[in-house]
Amino acid sequence: MPDCVRMRLFAARLDCVGSGSRDAVRHMNAPQLVARDLHRSFEIGARKIEVLRGISLDVIEGEAVFLCGASGAGKTTLLYTLAGLERPETGTVEFEGRRLYEGSVAAQSKLRNEKMGFVFQGYFLLPELTALENVTLPGMIGGRPDKGAAEASLRDVGLAERLHHLPAELSGGEQQRVAIARALTNDPDIIFADEPTGNLDSRTGDTIIDLLLNLARDRRKTLLVVTHDSRLAVRGDRELRITDGMLA
Repeated sequence: MPDCVRMRLFAARLDCVGSGSRDAVRHMNAPQLVARDLHRSFEIGARKIEVLRGISLDVIEGEAVFLCGASGAGKTTLLYTLAGLERPETGTVEFEGRRLYEGSVAAQSKLRNEKMGFVFQGYFLLPELTALENVTLPGMIGGRPDKGAAEASLRDVGLAERLHHLPAELSGGEQQRVAIARALTNDPDIIFADEPTGNLDSRTGDTIIDLLLNLARDRRKTLLVVTHDSRLAVRGDRELRITDGMLA
């Protein structure tokens, strides 16, 4: 990571650290997400396609990192691997000091539910549920439904007047706003977004990226975004380009 970015992120957090809290400062400046030597491949017939080829990276708490590359470069596979959704063949992923792929399936699911938020290109809203009910789902799954938090998240994405609308009654941009609210409702530490503008026109996509960045910064969340649009990627703190399964 460039020193200028590291120092800017570090300085932005000093307002919440007392002058005598050196241990807290060191903790804030430590990587939140650490990946080492990730390898992942897929077999198609007799062919073996290497998708991740020894990727290592660190992400600092509060960073907005964009993963860029051509279609098939491995950026979505990398995002899913970093989020604990797709186990690497070799290599390790640590999140806040904990290895993601160790422990029971239930423990891994609990960690994702409590600590991570997800936004996908296809929205993945349940069509029979209202916007409010969709946003309440992560809390229900975690055993702590909070209608008030869900309503607040929808207000934060500008949908206070759409709480009781079904997905079919919303535009694509509005559906993605519901998905962003859902990702935020459990107050996660990190948000993973896979091509969140992929189904949207450029103007709506710009608005969605601005919304994600502003919400992440206001709420002090780490943000990892996959995009093929380099024009959007420059808005983050750092851009990582993936070529043939490796960081360029």
